[in-house]
Order: sequence, then C-alpha cells, then structure tokens
Amino acid sequence: MATTLVIIPTYNERENLAAVVARLRAATPDVDVLVVDDNSPDGTGGIADGLAASDPAVFVLHRSGKAGLGRAYVAAFRWGLERGYTRLVEMDADGSHQPEQLSALLAAADAGADVVLGSRWVSGGGVENWPAYREVLSRGGSAYARIVLGLPQRDVTGGYRVLTADALRSIRMEDVHSQGYGFQVDLLFHAQRAGLRIVEVPITFVERRYGESKMTGGIVLEAMLRVTLWGIGALPGRVSRRLSRG
Repeated sequence: MATTLVIIPTYNERENLAAVVARLRAATPDVDVLVVDDNSPDGTGGIADGLAASDPAVFVLHRSGKAGLGRAYVAAFRWGLERGYTRLVEMDADGSHQPEQLSALLAAADAGADVVLGSRWVSGGGVENWPAYREVLSRGGSAYARIVLGLPQRDVTGGYRVLTADALRSIRMEDVHSQGYGFQVDLLFHAQRAGLRIVEVPITFVERRYGESKMTGGIVLEAMLRVTLWGIGALPGRVSRRLSRG
C-alpha cells in the first residue's frame, strides 16, 4: 500500500481533473489519489469514478453538496488516517499546483518536516499568468495573517501542502473550524501552535486555463475577519510569552 495520499477536492472541475490526475500519476507513481467531490453539477464526480475504475490507485469520496474546502479536507484527512496513510497532500484540481513539483515537497517531508508548504513567496517560488491585483491580494493576505497571528512563514494562504499523519493528530482537526479560504491559515496556525516543524519549499503557481476560480472578494473578506478574531484571541498568550522571555 502507498504511504502517501494526495487529496484533490473538486467542484465543477470536469475540464481539469483527468489531466491533473494523469500528470500526478506520471510524476509520482507511488502515491495514491483521493478525489473529494462535493456533488458537482457538471459531472466531475462521474469523471472521478471513471478514473478510479481504471486505476486502482485512485479513489473517490462523494459528498452530498458543496460545504466548503475545509470540510472536504477534514473528511479526506479522516479517510486517509483511517486507512493508514502516513503522509497526506493537499492539491488543487485546476492545475495551478503542478504535480511535477510534488517530489520536492515529499523530499522535505522525508527530511523530517512535519508540515511542508509549497510556497510562492520564498526565493525560487512565484506565480504565472496572474494579474497584478491577484498577486497584491495574495501577498497582502499572507502578510496580514503573518503579522496578526505571529506566523513566520512567508506563504500562509497557499494550498499545496504535505502533512504527516502524526502532524494531523497533533493539530486536532476538531479544533480547526474554518470551512472556506481561511482553512489554510487556520490549519497552519494550529500547526505552529502545536510546535510542529514547518518547512517552505518554493513552487510556481500557474493560473488555471479552464473553468472559473472559486475565489471571491467576499470569501477573502470573511477569511481576514476570522484571522483578526484569531489574532485577538491569541494576543494574551503572545504577550505572556514575550514577558516571560524578559
């Protein structure tokens, strides 16, 4: 049995899913794949079933409806942990996370990292085909969350990650309540507070060619509000730790 499970959440990704899975299986043939489909009305779930029928390393988790990225990942993490996978990977279905770069993230996990972040904002990382406002929004969101939550990582909103099974157990997924865009920040915040070893590996994020982005201004604003509330809640502990250090 493979020890690594790549989780691909989907909602209306019929134009992208098969190509992404094919690239992933070619680049890292030793991993298993779990497609988590939230009852996509465009038939993505059926495409996923077809991929699973033709490849024993591909599995599908069907959910009853669109309930948010966070819930999809939490369900998938539990599915993977119950089946004994030791490393679980987050990957987008639209091709923006290049499967060919996964081996570098897995190598960092092999070297002892508990959580590996595919980072756009460290040396060697970057984005392709993004308008300027998208980069400003992403960099600004990461910077705001870093400052408010005291996170040292450069790319705190990215969704290309490797987490060990032990890391997920340490984080206590029942304490990660965010369901949308803020889920990635929430998860990282809990990992940092749990004292896990977090490493960033440069990646190049490529804007999708097909379909529509699920990101909206409202989603971003909601995530920033949540970050602000988390920061306020964590402030007494941060102050106490600074005072104790003298």
